[in-house]
Amino acid sequence: MDTKQLVVGSSVWLPVEVDGGLFSIGDAHAAQGDGEVCITAIETGATTRLRLTVVSDMPLSAPEFVTPGPLTPAANTGSWYGTMGIGPDLMEATKDAVRAMIRYLGRERGLTPNESYVLASVAVDLKLSEVVGAPNWVVSACLPQSIFR
Repeated sequence: MDTKQLVVGSSVWLPVEVDGGLFSIGDAHAAQGDGEVCITAIETGATTRLRLTVVSDMPLSAPEFVTPGPLTPAANTGSWYGTMGIGPDLMEATKDAVRAMIRYLGRERGLTPNESYVLASVAVDLKLSEVVGAPNWVVSACLPQSIFR
């Protein structure tokens, strides 16, 4: 459940589907794009302090969370560059948006396709921009320009 918004001070509610359900926590990320589009984020060591509480009167079908502040405070300091994918298949629209970002990074920043793909995984945020225009989905890949300072 690699979700970059789960930062220090967040609260997460997880559905427990079996009596005596167990909890484990995995890898921490120093950076991750919203969508983590290729293989990995920037993995890092971390010390985590958690408080686990069973809440029996909160039926959930999937995890829910609340953050202590803005979703992208470190990256939300300037302009963003966005590319889009549009089509009837959500995954293909997503791939089209990411491929367009990879081309942009090569064209404007001189990165190789592999470098661009890795950068997209750690810095590009995918946004589901439109679902109302059936049969087409609009997916945006958004890159904070502040990372290039």
